[in-house]
Amino acid sequence: MTKPDLGQGKKVMIVEDNDLNMKLFHDLLEAHGVETIQARDGKNVLALAREHKPDLILMDIQLPEVSGLDITKWLKEDDELKSIPVIAVTAFAMKGDEQKIRDGGCEDYISKPISVLKFIETVQKYLVPAKPADSDTPVGTV
Repeated sequence: MTKPDLGQGKKVMIVEDNDLNMKLFHDLLEAHGVETIQARDGKNVLALAREHKPDLILMDIQLPEVSGLDITKWLKEDDELKSIPVIAVTAFAMKGDEQKIRDGGCEDYISKPISVLKFIETVQKYLVPAKPADSDTPVGTV
């Protein structure tokens, strides 16, 4: 079985304060050829995002000192960073939590504990553009 392509050379910022989760997310992404930038709290996320220009941000919602939703709001208010998709990775899984997170500016949502397959599929959706259905047909042919 081949690994799904997550976009060789892509960069993902992981914002996660739990060491085990950080290692898991990093190892899963690295195994698929994705470079990671790691932030363990919200203090330097905007500066790191400006410096490294990640293709995607995985955002823990429950962080020390500042909420992941607050950081997402700041990212979406920043002209330089607002186009970077943010996926919330959170233990909040009650009815209404996903909508609250999406309303907070996150493009998608992965609940903890994560399913590895769901994690990879969700990340892939944002790193690898979907191919048109007729992409096998050469241009100019009928």
